[in-house]
Amino acid sequence: MQHSDSLPAINLQNLIGPKPQPITGVASVIDGDTIEVHGQRIRFNGIDAPESRQYCDDAKGFEYPCGRRSAEALDAFLAASKPVQCTFVTWDRYHRFVGNCQRADGANVAAWMVEHGQALDWPRYSHGAYAAQQAEAEAAKVGLWVGNFQAPWDWRASHADDAAPSSQPLGVVSRKVVAQSGSYSCEPRRYCSQISSCDEAQWYLHNCSWGRKLDRDGDGVACETLC
Repeated sequence: MQHSDSLPAINLQNLIGPKPQPITGVASVIDGDTIEVHGQRIRFNGIDAPESRQYCDDAKGFEYPCGRRSAEALDAFLAASKPVQCTFVTWDRYHRFVGNCQRADGANVAAWMVEHGQALDWPRYSHGAYAAQQAEAEAAKVGLWVGNFQAPWDWRASHADDAAPSSQPLGVVSRKVVAQSGSYSCEPRRYCSQISSCDEAQWYLHNCSWGRKLDRDGDGVACETLC
């Protein structure tokens, strides 16, 4: 999820368009901070979970797949009280629904993930909304806090040129990207270090056979360090 340092990216739809109604349904888990309901991908507002291929160190210093563990924890949590309901907060710049979600029993999904050490409060967007839950998780040494880990936003920045994800994420190409498509070409194959802008990276992601490798964490945004 890419925004400016302090505020969500300005999107004309946020200012003049109708806000979507809450989405309710059975969720498919994409990763620890993203689900899909009725074909709509939803990013939890204010938290960040380990990426699907991210590894962390446990209490003994052994690596374990913390990204997969986070997604599994979320899946089990959501399965215990269906359906989930997500209330719209904003669109990000790639037209992904960013929302606050709760289970059928009213439990706040993002708060639970942070409280159980399966995700981090992301103060850049949460303004500390889940700081108390994170402090509890850290003190109890649960989830990520049992050992050592790299914050997901830092992990993404250091793995921008890694291999492509195994499945193609959903994504909506912005009008600006479409308008610029005449200046881009799928040849030659490129890496994030060779790309000059965020919009250019998104065009490759959605139009080139090799573009998926630019989206290392599979969240639908290519070359996040450019965005």
